[in-house]
Amino acid sequence: MAKRVGVDKWIFFTTLLLVVVGLAMVFSASAVVAQDRYHSPYAFVGRQAGWALGGVLLMVFLMSVDYTRYNSPRFIYPAVAVTTLLLVMVYFFRDSHNTHRWIRFGSLFTFQPSEIAKPVLILFLAWFLHTRLDAMRDWRNTLLRAAIMPVVFILLVVKQPDLGTALVLAGVTAMMLVLAGMEWKYLFIAVAAATPFLAALLFWVSWRRQRMLVFLHPDSDPMGAGFHINQSLIAVGTGGLMGRGYMEGMQKLFYLPEASTDFIFANIAEELGFLGAMCIVVLFLVLAVRGLRTAFRAQDPFARLTAFGITTAILLQAFFNISVVLSLLPTKGIPLPFISSGGTSLFFTLAGIGILLNISKKVD
Repeated sequence: MAKRVGVDKWIFFTTLLLVVVGLAMVFSASAVVAQDRYHSPYAFVGRQAGWALGGVLLMVFLMSVDYTRYNSPRFIYPAVAVTTLLLVMVYFFRDSHNTHRWIRFGSLFTFQPSEIAKPVLILFLAWFLHTRLDAMRDWRNTLLRAAIMPVVFILLVVKQPDLGTALVLAGVTAMMLVLAGMEWKYLFIAVAAATPFLAALLFWVSWRRQRMLVFLHPDSDPMGAGFHINQSLIAVGTGGLMGRGYMEGMQKLFYLPEASTDFIFANIAEELGFLGAMCIVVLFLVLAVRGLRTAFRAQDPFARLTAFGITTAILLQAFFNISVVLSLLPTKGIPLPFISSGGTSLFFTLAGIGILLNISKKVD
């Protein structure tokens, strides 16, 4: 029988440290651009700080909410329905950079439904699978039914288009199914079935095809499709071991696109150097170890699956973001959890941590 203990302090303080570092680096990466666009260096970091405060308050609140409240159709069905509705609603709002990812509330703030899709998908799978662990060989009544909602979410996110987030959703789904006991052969079958569609998305869409070609040949179009990644590598390379110093980065000065969002890790590497960048990686590794520890020590299958899903979602996103910055993967728009500017992402990631911390209170 699991005993009640305090929350995992490693997870709690590591999360707060990542949030604080994120706010500091968002200010560093965005101050000059914010001054130029909005005549205030605090325009971006101020908005991010507001989301951070709201997210931390929600995290603390969810720490005290018994996670078993989510293990009910009365919670799961409305959560899935509302999330699906929000993912559809984005197409009725004006696009931004030829994408439909945000619901806009005038000039006040924007909301990105794909971010809430991550925790809702995790809770749905944990709820659906936790009573079917002995039926994971039944592909028709268990695996196929479990895959319906993830496929719906993934297709709606791909349509936005946001292939990076869709891949995170797919990866988390696959890992949670494997943890629940799905045979590897079904995973291989699913990957084989999805490969032609993924290839079509990568090579039949002109701008994605250009990114793939630049990934294979980074110097082929340095002022066009390869501009992002080349500027990112310049920032990482010039940082050296110790970095230029906080606020002293040069690439963020209208050279490195998305310096405070998708490519903020490049700014970290330039200003704080290899050592600073590795400190960020170590913090994510601490979250990984403690989050997976919570998952595998949980006696309740629902808690185990939920904790595992929350942890792997954060790690997958961090892995994709850092890999893109280092040109280990083709360029895609995925924020670095807790660090990148983006209020919806930060808010719902902290909500997930709150659920994870509540689960940690009940592990041996």
